[in-house]
Amino acid sequence: MSSKVKHLNKKGLFNKGLVKLAAGALIIGCAALIITTEKDCAEKQQELVAIEAKIEAYEAENMELQRTLDSDDISAYMEKVAIEERGYAYPDERRFYDTSRD
Repeated sequence: MSSKVKHLNKKGLFNKGLVKLAAGALIIGCAALIITTEKDCAEKQQELVAIEAKIEAYEAENMELQRTLDSDDISAYMEKVAIEERGYAYPDERRFYDTSRD
């Protein structure tokens, strides 16, 4: 009877070694997938923080613009944008620039 048991263990498509090898490969594959997923999640979390910071900056800018639009002094806002962002100046205005910091 002992010889029959030994003979049955060696038969079959899935012997113990092949099953152990497949299980090991499955565990390694799952571990690699988990590590990759965690890395992607961390990257997406950093992107989310950056996007939320941009949103807060845009909301603050929108609040400032809305405050300006709600006030009746649009010309002061236009003057501020022309001077600070566009580099315009009054005809009789003199501007001095520090060229030593180039």
